[in-house]
Amino acid sequence: MPQTFTYVFDTPVYKGTSSFSTGIFINGKFQDGSEGGYIDVINPTNGKVITKVSEGTAKDVDVAVEAAQKAFDTVWGLNCPGFERGKLLYKLSELMTAHADEFAALEALDNGKTFGWARKADIEAAIGSIRYYAGWADKIQGNTIETTKDKIAYTTHEPLGVVGQIIPWNFPLMMISWKLGPALAAGNTVILKPSEFTPLTALLMAQLTVEAGFPPGVVNIINGYGTTVGHALSHHMHVEKVAFTGSTLIGRKVLEAASKTNLKDVSLELGGKSPNIIFDDCDIEQAVNWTVHGIFWNHGQACCAGSRIFVHEKIYDDFLHRFTEKTKSLKIGDPFAADSYQGPQVSQQQYDRIMSYIDSGKEAGATVHLGGSRWGNEGYFIEPTIFTETKPDMRIVQEEIFGPVGVVIKFHDDDDVIRQANDTVYGLASAIFTKNIDRALKTSQRLRAGTTWINCANQLHAQIPFGGFKQSGIGRELGEYALQHYTAVKAVHINLGHEI
Repeated sequence: MPQTFTYVFDTPVYKGTSSFSTGIFINGKFQDGSEGGYIDVINPTNGKVITKVSEGTAKDVDVAVEAAQKAFDTVWGLNCPGFERGKLLYKLSELMTAHADEFAALEALDNGKTFGWARKADIEAAIGSIRYYAGWADKIQGNTIETTKDKIAYTTHEPLGVVGQIIPWNFPLMMISWKLGPALAAGNTVILKPSEFTPLTALLMAQLTVEAGFPPGVVNIINGYGTTVGHALSHHMHVEKVAFTGSTLIGRKVLEAASKTNLKDVSLELGGKSPNIIFDDCDIEQAVNWTVHGIFWNHGQACCAGSRIFVHEKIYDDFLHRFTEKTKSLKIGDPFAADSYQGPQVSQQQYDRIMSYIDSGKEAGATVHLGGSRWGNEGYFIEPTIFTETKPDMRIVQEEIFGPVGVVIKFHDDDDVIRQANDTVYGLASAIFTKNIDRALKTSQRLRAGTTWINCANQLHAQIPFGGFKQSGIGRELGEYALQHYTAVKAVHINLGHEI
């Protein structure tokens, strides 16, 4: 039998007890992994083990696929009306609301993000996504199509079947909701792999699906590594779709796996190196505040982070001074402290990766304008870091760092900044700061990015699609657009008596 994780929170911002199974979740029940292995869950504030969770394997994926297929064939998919699926999703959103503080505390514990930000951003967005797709469940419909007077034709949008979902560690619960919401609303059954770094909220979510009344096999959650569970999902001949959020490198492998097996449908939300453009006619104080949020929110661990900050030469010095002072005011420390803005990076691996990029920038001749070092004596904390005097071919300008590191780059005019902003293999997001709406809209049109924020940054809503151009991915999360990736269109022709 899998262990039960029980943790007593006694912090300034949250007091309470969390308790749930640490097993893999298949067919409505928690169980040990087939090989009896465990994965340590580490507290990033001090590097110590919080608990162990059961480790899933390829054999467990096979069992989950069988359970999910059985559920799809008998109690879900077209066997469960959309309004019933919607009722279950809405019930799940209500249970999430009741456990909102607990979810936020768990994310602060194993991810390191601050409780305050987790509670008001991640958890609210996660609940909102599930509630949004609850409303869509009975509104997925096709069309009638005119052909001739002797025929009637119509289309239906039917669920794909068993889908695999692989999510990252930076926004654990939010990513679960972005994936489960449209998949379940459309009538698919799901096998989800959370990150091995941040499995705790996924396990609580599994428990809540039981309480909400989802039939066994509809939702399955398997802790494990990408090289085993992720690989098995991507290569499985009876998984009809894989939705992956993570690095472009792994996204390529997921796409390759689909091409070499059953040509399963694939949607990918991948990396970014988003430009943040500060024009000389902006509200400079507004631009500074949003730019800080754009790069340092979630400790820079956001695929849409505005890590390339382009500033018009006329206001460069003033902006850099204000940006520096605002960054200095950010409070780093305990994720459970009420005034903390930034906690630790998620893992030793991620800490080392970020520090290697900082070292690369120094070695390449860029100027460390602020930060550039670890913070404190334990845990995976890194100072918010600003580079200046960069060159376009530097790794810190071209590659996704995924940490609290931004580069500030001077530009001359609109054509110059568009050229620099689009000089990247990525195209996930962008931001523009200007009081001139014509300039904003023309710039947005010229940017090769899936999202443009005007006079704001990192704004995400369940109703608005999110995804990238170029190597930032395939398909869209959120909104009505996400449902397209979880349905197949069937055309039906009805002959009204026409003879050949």
